[in-house]
This record gives sequence, structure tokens and C-alpha cells, in this order.
Amino acid sequence: MKKQFAFFLVIVFALGLCVPALFGQASGTVKGVAKDADGNPVVDGIVVWVNMENGQKYTLKTNKKGEYFSLGLTPGHYLVTLYRNADDLKANKELDHVKGFQVEAGADEKPLDFDVKKETEDALKGKGVSAEQAKQMQEQQEKAKKETSTVKSLNEKLTAAATAAQAGDFDTAINTLTEANQLDPSRDLIWFKLGDYYRQSALKQTDKAEKDKRLASAIDSYNKAIQLKQAAPAEKDPAAAAKTLNAYYNNLADAYSKAGKIDDAVKTYALAAQADPSQAAQAYFNTGAVLTNAGRADDAIVMFDKCIAADPNKAEAYYQKGVNLLGKATIQGDKTIPAPGTVESLQKYLELAPTGPNAQSAKDLLASIGAPVETSFGKKKAAAKK
Repeated sequence: MKKQFAFFLVIVFALGLCVPALFGQASGTVKGVAKDADGNPVVDGIVVWVNMENGQKYTLKTNKKGEYFSLGLTPGHYLVTLYRNADDLKANKELDHVKGFQVEAGADEKPLDFDVKKETEDALKGKGVSAEQAKQMQEQQEKAKKETSTVKSLNEKLTAAATAAQAGDFDTAINTLTEANQLDPSRDLIWFKLGDYYRQSALKQTDKAEKDKRLASAIDSYNKAIQLKQAAPAEKDPAAAAKTLNAYYNNLADAYSKAGKIDDAVKTYALAAQADPSQAAQAYFNTGAVLTNAGRADDAIVMFDKCIAADPNKAEAYYQKGVNLLGKATIQGDKTIPAPGTVESLQKYLELAPTGPNAQSAKDLLASIGAPVETSFGKKKAAAKK
């Protein structure tokens, strides 16, 4: 028993001596420094080491100097990937990687540094890119990065402003887009939407001075949007650009109209039609409506005729033309003599919109001047002969 016991102690002792030696030979040590494309340390970055032979994975973190260090990595060849932070790791958005880096057992610390800026410059030199060209490319990349960040911020403000406006809180919408213009005053869409919120809020004002002030701000904002749009580089889709400019002019004209600047409104609607001829009929109709409200029937009739010429199926243009022509009727004895074209305009409206919003009104107007409804609307069919 004693011999056996003694033998057992010897074996354990021998094994105990061997363990540290085996452990030291079975692992490696790694360290390094990580720098980004600007040459700055990657603080709190993530360095993932994956053994390409057995799949073992080690996740290391950089300190405030961009340094990382680890003991006890299993020897082998590794895929080493650098991420800026934990979020980029989750999104698999890497800064750089090295494939096949060898970790040796018992070897001294083997550094693996990441210098994204230097690697980019070296790669460009290898492609024949000069230092000046590399600098220009880097400046372009920084510009693109800044643009992406700016657009993101502006879109967030546009969304916030739209949400406020939909809730009827136009002051918050206006303040939000004013902040957006302070961030970047070169975006035509921001100025256009700011004009919309000034114009819409003006209609809710009971104080005339405040209403006029907001309409003036709307006009200024729309004009700024138009100037920026016209000065911008040509777009890939000219039709879309024309449609946008048409909308800018159309809303500016409406602001002029609400501010009582009728001639400015008329001129601006003409520019809307010129900007996008496919939308000309609506611009002419809007002009006719403004002139009708201003009591300028003759001018309104001309514009409704232009609208009809551009779009012969726009029913409301016929109705509004007929209403303006009614004002030109004459009285002979006890009989009302409508101006030429009055009856035809109202009848055409009923033909195009037999159940339209002004259908009953058109019938009543025709009846008031003793004219029949000679369209498919309300007209009785003759009984078939037997």
C-alpha cells in the first residue's frame, strides 16, 4: 500500500511539473493598434479573431489609444476583422480585415496593427494614384460622408415638421424647418415646405397683420425655393424637375392670390404653365379662378378658354366659363338674353360631369335663362314608336 501510495505521488508531481510547460507551448499572444481612415485611434473598437482551422472565436476591444491585447489564443491562422463599434459589428460593417494571420504557440507578442488611412494610400499608390490625387479622393469621400450626414438630419426635420403640420401645429413645423435652413440653407425642398406651412398657417390667423406677415414669409420662402431649383445642376429626369418647378410656382401664385396681389398671381401661374406644359390646363384654370374672385370676368373667360384648349375634358372649366358669361347677359323687356357661349358652356359641363358637384347648379342656371338641358344629363328619351 505504501509503495502504491508513493508511486501515485510521484506521478502527480511529475504531471504537475509538465502542465505549465504544455500550457506555454499551446497558446499565443497578440496585440496591435487600430487607426481609422482619418488616422485617428479607433476607440472602443471591436477586433474579432476567428481561427480558420477550428472556428474558435475571440472578441477583443480597443482602449482609448486604439490598442488591443490578448493572451492565450490557440495557434493557427486567423481571419481578423476590425469594427468601429459594437453596432457596426452587429451590422457586419467592417473597417478592415486581415486574412490568414498566423498565431504561433509560445511565440513573443506578435503585433497586428490596422491603419486604414495608410493602407488606402498604399493601395492608391499601387494603382498609380499620386499623393495629390489621393488627397482629392479623400476630400471627396469626406464631402460625401458629410453630405450623407446632412441629408439624414434634414430628412428627420422634414418628417418632424410634416408630423407637426398634420396635427395643425404649424408654428412647430415652421420652427423645425427654420432650424433645417440654419443647418443647410441650400435645399430648395426645405424652403418650399416652409413656404407651405407659412401659407397654410396664414389662413388660420384672425389678426390681419399676422396673416399678411405669414403670407409675405410664404412668398419669400417660395421664391427662395425657385431660385435654388433653377440654379441647381440639370437633373437626370427633366420631367420630374419640371413637375417640381411647376408645383413651386403654383403654390407661390396661390400665396400671391391670398395676399391680394392678383397681377403677381396671374404672372406666376403663367410661369407654372411654362415650367411644365403638361400641367398647363390646371395653371390656366387656377388663373381663371383668381380672376373670377377678383371680379375680372372678361380676363377669367380668356383663361378658362385657354384651359379648355389645353384640356377639352376639364369639366369645371366649362362651368366656370358659363358662370362668368352669365354676368354678361342682357335684358330685353322681361327676357334675359345670355351672352354667346353661355348655354353651350353649361351644357358641356353637364355632358362631361352629369353627377359633378355643380351639376344641379348648372341645371338651375340654364333654367334661369330659359335654356333646355340638351345633354344626356336629365334628358328624357323619346318613347319608341310601335
